[in-house]
Amino acid sequence: MDILESIKEQVESNPIMLYMKGSPQAPQCGFSAQTVQCLMACGERFSYVDILSEPEIRANLPIYSNWPTFPQLYVNGELVGGCDIITEMFESGELATLIKSAVPESIEG
Repeated sequence: MDILESIKEQVESNPIMLYMKGSPQAPQCGFSAQTVQCLMACGERFSYVDILSEPEIRANLPIYSNWPTFPQLYVNGELVGGCDIITEMFESGELATLIKSAVPESIEG
């Protein structure tokens, strides 16, 4: 499978997908750490890919998304943005609303 097809499949098959440096338990940059804090505060599970351990994804995700920086958050297959946008959305309450709307009813609880 082509790497861009792989990225598309990851984004479309995970309601909340974060491409970040490191893992949620051990972020490897401040922007990833800030984004993870905002997401975790929303209280829903999310999928992630550590782009540091996936160099092919790291090289091609900016082509797929037309977004040059990391982290990148996708909700319901759509790019939401990076750290600054996520932080602003969290502070305004928009992020929690978006995240909760992405979680299927059957896995809440």
